Amino acid sequence: MGVLHSYRGETVKIFVFPKDDEQLDEKEIIEFCKGKLAKYRLPTIVEVRDELPKTAVGKILRRTLVDEELKKLQMNQLGG
Repeated sequence: MGVLHSYRGETVKIFVFPKDDEQLDEKEIIEFCKGKLAKYRLPTIVEVRDELPKTAVGKILRRTLVDEELKKLQMNQLGG
């Protein structure tokens, strides 16, 4: 997903969640993506979450993730 970035204007952020008790490392995730994605699509930010917001049929609620990012941005701008 694209998120606002102070220098780049916008950057790629991914949300991941581990299976069971698996430990996820941000650098390993980015390295994995390098072999699968074009350079301009590579994530620069990785957020590990316990779960992703989903609809009743199991689709990821991307709009909810966007709204959460906007709230974080507003809090940072307000100094909170």
